[in-house]
Amino acid sequence: MATAMRVNPTRMELTRIKRRLVTAKRGHKLLKDKRDEMVRQFIALVRENYALRKEVEKELNVALAAFALARSVTEPELMEEALLYPARNVEVEMAMRSVLSVHVPTLKVREETMQDTVLSYGLAETSAQLDGAIEGLANLLPKLIKLAEVEKACDLLADDIEKTRRRVNALEYVMIPQFEETIRFITMKLDENERGSLTRLMKVKTMIQERAAN
Repeated sequence: MATAMRVNPTRMELTRIKRRLVTAKRGHKLLKDKRDEMVRQFIALVRENYALRKEVEKELNVALAAFALARSVTEPELMEEALLYPARNVEVEMAMRSVLSVHVPTLKVREETMQDTVLSYGLAETSAQLDGAIEGLANLLPKLIKLAEVEKACDLLADDIEKTRRRVNALEYVMIPQFEETIRFITMKLDENERGSLTRLMKVKTMIQERAAN
């Protein structure tokens, strides 16, 4: 059960607490609606992340299997030399977008910088599996960048959902009940004081009437 706040039981204080209660209830509703909408968007992002990750992992497993096969038939020195230079260079633009006041990053690959995959080694010294693995990983790069964007958005939304949930619970189970209990306490005190004042007035009136009668 909530406990009343330590305040002076006056009508001015009662009015102030009632205003705070109205504000707290309005804020509670807004935060609850925000939390529900954030959860809805978070679920959509999680589903997108799951589908994208499943697709990326499938292609990544194929490329890694080809790498393992290429390593088994290629000299270590030749493998190191073949992987010394990148097969593709891209430029990524990062910006921010707001999802219900949560700033999440957006990563966009600049299409004009998307170069064709270039194999920087001699084809006679390496296996076809290595060529396929490098080509597969190079083609996978845009999807990996998109996956990083979606996963970061999921992380940031999850953190803000938890913060909003704590605020909603604090308003619902602590502040609002405390304001309501304080209002009841002040109202009871004011009624008690009013009854006491009325009793004193009645006694004074009786005393005046008795003196007038004598």
